[in-house]
Amino acid sequence: MPMDEKEEDDDEETWLQLRPVEPLPSQCCGSGCSPCVFDLYQRDLARWEAARASKDRGLLRGKESQSCPSKLNPETFLAFHISAMDKLTKDTYRIQFALPGNSQLSLRPGQHLILRGIVDDLEIQRAYTPISPANAEGYFEVLIKYGELLMLAAGTGLAPMVPILHSITDNADDETFVTLVCCFKTFEDIYLKTFLQEQARFWNVRTFFVLSQESSLEQLPWSYREKTRFGRLAQDLIEELVGSCRRRPFALVCGSAEFTKDMARCLLRAGLTEDSYFLF
Repeated sequence: MPMDEKEEDDDEETWLQLRPVEPLPSQCCGSGCSPCVFDLYQRDLARWEAARASKDRGLLRGKESQSCPSKLNPETFLAFHISAMDKLTKDTYRIQFALPGNSQLSLRPGQHLILRGIVDDLEIQRAYTPISPANAEGYFEVLIKYGELLMLAAGTGLAPMVPILHSITDNADDETFVTLVCCFKTFEDIYLKTFLQEQARFWNVRTFFVLSQESSLEQLPWSYREKTRFGRLAQDLIEELVGSCRRRPFALVCGSAEFTKDMARCLLRAGLTEDSYFLF
């Protein structure tokens, strides 16, 4: 290959490596922030496209996070060091972040922070209102509550799960992680599809489907293919779901009498105790 063509290929590869990565739905905190993480992605993508067109990488500057800043910027993530972490209850922590010198956070009443981090290899971000005094110097604190729900619903058993999901996703202070498994005969039998898709966009909700009378992923919409299993919800999948939870979950089960009996047996075999699940 001629040298100029090789250099051109290397340059093209470099530009592709610099291209902004589109955020996952889990990276949106769902709090209506402005700018949203997707707004920032579109901004960075436009900046990358302009830089690539002009072959000027200098136009990409300004994307990197600043370390130990003294002033917040609504369009840039800033790096802060955790200076203390106190466990208040079984699933509640008070986390203190250091500010440089004796600087203050300087948030106005009603404003909140968007914190971004890695949880189980998944980048997520969430809105928090600081609990430290407004005039605190050199630090700020947030309260983080973790929990884990495993919801197993068959047919009309999905209905009782809806208000529980609403109560979690409508509350900006609720840090509960939810895994919802919906069991139906066919894809057409799935009701509340729009609601389920909206809930799955929240950073702390994931949904799965088990279809007993389907056999071809190609017949399903692409957005369902990676989160759908065929057959019955059995021991192997229950153990996989429990094992994939970030901590030992509390399980909610609703469906036919046979379904709830089978799920209770599977949950016990998966390591949950009788006080770790509730049968509707």
